[in-house]
Amino acid sequence: MLILFYSVAFLVILIDQISKYWARTYLKLGDTMVVWDGVLNFTHIQNSGSAFGLFQGYGRLFVPVAIIIAVIVIFMLHKGYISSKVMRIGLALYVGGAMGNAIDRVLFNQVTDFIHFQFREGILNLADYALVFGVILIFIDAIIIDFIRKRKTLGMS
Repeated sequence: MLILFYSVAFLVILIDQISKYWARTYLKLGDTMVVWDGVLNFTHIQNSGSAFGLFQGYGRLFVPVAIIIAVIVIFMLHKGYISSKVMRIGLALYVGGAMGNAIDRVLFNQVTDFIHFQFREGILNLADYALVFGVILIFIDAIIIDFIRKRKTLGMS
């Protein structure tokens, strides 16, 4: 089942990098394209920090963190410590998102953000959304699905 992890992580990185390339190529810095009036805009910004513009200028510090997390996850997968499909997908989304942003930080010393849902604060990119959805799946597996597994094991269903 390692193929699932690697496929999802690779697709996240690929789609993230293609979308950021598109934003850098077709939107000047600061330009906005209305995609869905009142809901979704593409606004090109560059973020040299972390999520929500925190730690501006220190984004490269997150590169080793992303690499360490990826190495630990891959080690755990290869050792068989992670068997749940939901957890594997969540970790793949998380690692793919972390590596997608790490690539930007290494190449440009900042991350290209462009996705702005008008009903929420912040301008993000696909890697950021992969990170968020990955954490949600990890949480679902670790808390909810694990609880269900334990109930079945104890014969409480």
